[in-house]
Amino acid sequence: MRVLITGGGTGIGRACAETLARHGADVIICGRTLETLQIASEEIKSAHNAQVEYLSCDVTDEESVEECLSKAAGPSKTLDGVVANAGGAIGLGSYQDLNTDQYLDTLKLNILGTMHCVKHSIPYFANNGGGSFIGMSSIASNLTHRYFGAYTVSKAGIETMMKNAADEYGGLKIRFNAVRPGFIATEIMEVIPRNSEIFKSYVENIPLGEVGKPEDVASLVKFLLGSESSWITGQIFTIDGGHSLRAGPDYSEFFNN
Repeated sequence: MRVLITGGGTGIGRACAETLARHGADVIICGRTLETLQIASEEIKSAHNAQVEYLSCDVTDEESVEECLSKAAGPSKTLDGVVANAGGAIGLGSYQDLNTDQYLDTLKLNILGTMHCVKHSIPYFANNGGGSFIGMSSIASNLTHRYFGAYTVSKAGIETMMKNAADEYGGLKIRFNAVRPGFIATEIMEVIPRNSEIFKSYVENIPLGEVGKPEDVASLVKFLLGSESSWITGQIFTIDGGHSLRAGPDYSEFFNN
């Protein structure tokens, strides 16, 4: 299995790379910071004796994505899987305070970046006789996250994109699904102090009583890339410890001081 993971140097992306490589997949990680990618590649190789390639890629730049996917596909010009993990939020705040450019930049990073990956992976999946594409969403797509502006909209957009692409390309045996994580203990979530009211609001609303680990998401991604899920497409998979059964997080502490 040959798989490209965008945003693969840290957090969920890196955990996916490590899990897949450990189970024998040929993994290529990409992102904007080569030093981070190189460190991740070397550490995974050292820990698991598994080779992980890395490439520079800016998902908001279509030419960069096209070039990256071509290199990732290799001489055979085939891919088995793509995990569109790169994303984020550029500017948070109440709607009346949102910066328009930051709002659009978030949509560009999450929605357009994922679309670029969809568009330019199709030929390599087709050459392979099929494949699996995973869009990385968030519980913010369907559970209100006050002050998250464009992020919530962009993640909902990714889910709709996966459904439409699944319908369009099912005839080519290309599967599209979205993964919807809750609070996962990654580097980016370290900005939330563990003794804060924000963190407390998360844990109180998670029935399993604790936040998730990147490896939890990686296990789900591995399943969706593999043959065990060969008849699953166009679906949204929530992995949040049950958080979406209750209320969204309260970020007022960051904005009302």
